Amino acid sequence: MKRRRRTEILVQANTDLAKSLAYQIKQTYTYKEIVAPQYGLTMVKMRESAKKSLFYIGEMLVTEAKVEINEQIGIGVVQGMQDDLATNLAIIDAAYNAQLPETLAWEDVLLEAEADIHHKRAKQQAELMETKVSFETMDV
Repeated sequence: MKRRRRTEILVQANTDLAKSLAYQIKQTYTYKEIVAPQYGLTMVKMRESAKKSLFYIGEMLVTEAKVEINEQIGIGVVQGMQDDLATNLAIIDAAYNAQLPETLAWEDVLLEAEADIHHKRAKQQAELMETKVSFETMDV
């Protein structure tokens, strides 16, 4: 699984998932904190629909952390002020970069969490569609 997809799942799922996966690594391996969680701003890109050109809509506050496990660096960047989540994401990323054996068992857990996220989104979308007004059937 690619880093982007894995990170999206961990951020959108319950924060306990990232916490539990990072806890498994913390129990077995020692990790070195290269950069403690720190706040910063990053530019947010958007694509203009008519000309299909990119532009920056503004800035967003992020929390970034870096750790090292077995000489492999992991990075965790998350929106807002979430120190623990950024550190946990960095630990998980470093574990994948170091190809630790624990990461093999995580694939099914992450896929299950992704399916749960899609199910919740579909349910929310269905609830929204129930409130949609059909103007074609309204008498004017």
